[in-house]
Amino acid sequence: MTSPDRPRGADLAREWVQEGRADLPLPGHGDTRARWSELTAICAHDVSAGRLVEAHADADAILAEIEGTRVSPGEFWGVWAAEPPTPRVTARRSERGAGRSDGDDGGWVLDGVKAWCSGAAGCTHALITAHDDDEPRLFAVDLRHPGVSVRADGWAHPGMAGTGTTAVEFRDVPARAVGHRRSYLDRPGFWHGGIGVAACWLGAGIAVARPLVARSSRPDTDEHALAHLGAVDVSLGGAVWALDAAAREIDAAGPAAVTESDLVAARHRAVRVRAIVEAAVDDTIRRVGRALGAGPLAMDPRHAQAVLDASVYIRQFHAERDLAGLGRTARTHGGWARG
Repeated sequence: MTSPDRPRGADLAREWVQEGRADLPLPGHGDTRARWSELTAICAHDVSAGRLVEAHADADAILAEIEGTRVSPGEFWGVWAAEPPTPRVTARRSERGAGRSDGDDGGWVLDGVKAWCSGAAGCTHALITAHDDDEPRLFAVDLRHPGVSVRADGWAHPGMAGTGTTAVEFRDVPARAVGHRRSYLDRPGFWHGGIGVAACWLGAGIAVARPLVARSSRPDTDEHALAHLGAVDVSLGGAVWALDAAAREIDAAGPAAVTESDLVAARHRAVRVRAIVEAAVDDTIRRVGRALGAGPLAMDPRHAQAVLDASVYIRQFHAERDLAGLGRTARTHGGWARG
């Protein structure tokens, strides 16, 4: 793989992966909350690096759920599943994979450009969606192949710049199909992974709130700053409770096979938790800025970066589009709306 220089976030994430910080309990196996708590703690320390660790841990969970395999020591995985209208990666059968059934993982070859590839310059492997007969499906790719090249474009904002997110080009790159056509999307684990991302958002919000916590410990703190801190406690504390409750529900359900109704319930839970956490972090950014003024943003590089990172990261929540989806399933899966 050819690539530009790696950003600091990729190096730190890879160091954490090698140290075992990404060796997390699998979702739905009884210790889901510990998984998410570690992701929150990592992102509270460095949001960009934590986001890459989350992707590596998600790849491990995806492989475990679909194939029963795990990532290997020394590997650093990304999950590149964004599907904008363009550009696009296509998949075709290689000669050794020709004639095999859809369920076999025989040889495939990938061509095209994949957008929104976080950790592109640092990852050794990736799970990537590519189009087979105009439908995306999941493939595992060794990024060390010479046909993989990282483009030096695609990210203008300083927020989350440490992830090194950019486009990656594939030219005749061997790949392995992971599961069937719909294995990646049609499973509760897809939505469990979405809550794992929200746990990372929470870490970003905690990082933003730290200067307000520090200011409020001073004896000369005014009532306005304390009121903002109280409101932040409501927001971030509520997000913690939401993650706690979701983890208990997921562990109670376990990793067994599910019905269509179970998938809808998993989606509803995940989008609800993501909405709660997104709103909490958004409120934290606003209140910390109002309580402390321009000083920390202008003079504290660590705080300024945390605000930039959190502001960009929570935009992975699809706003009113996701809220509309919650509205469609609230009566059947909202609990409070039944009857």
